[in-house]
Amino acid sequence: MSCNKFEGNIPEIVGNLTSLQVLNFSHNKLTGPIPSSFGNLTALESLDLSSNRLTGRIPMQLTDLNFLEVLNLSENQLVGLIPLGKQFNTFPSDSYVGNSGLCGFPLSKGCGPDEPPASPVFHEESDSSSGLDWKFVLMGYGCGMVFGFSAG
Repeated sequence: MSCNKFEGNIPEIVGNLTSLQVLNFSHNKLTGPIPSSFGNLTALESLDLSSNRLTGRIPMQLTDLNFLEVLNLSENQLVGLIPLGKQFNTFPSDSYVGNSGLCGFPLSKGCGPDEPPASPVFHEESDSSSGLDWKFVLMGYGCGMVFGFSAG
């Protein structure tokens, strides 16, 4: 779908193609916002909307795309804070280049006067039983070695 001289808004109905894995509308003349219905594309692994004339904010619904590995929104007219969370914490600044109105992580441009860009927050899940499990593994390994050397 890239380089086809498509014009106008991206139809919301594209968000109903839930089995879609790759969507490339790059290098067209698309205008208007990125449809929030793209959040329904739960199997999507690659989204390239670069080199269009898209406007508005990046929909928060895109952060729900757990399989999204490649994102290219460069060379549009997008504005506002880049959403944080899940896969969005992994995309490089190249994904957003050419959108002078965007701000926040991973760009160096903060979203307010004299504000540094927000950094992603990584939460480690702590499981108190995992430390105990390792103790048992190490104790079993040690006992096995002792018995192995004494029997061998």
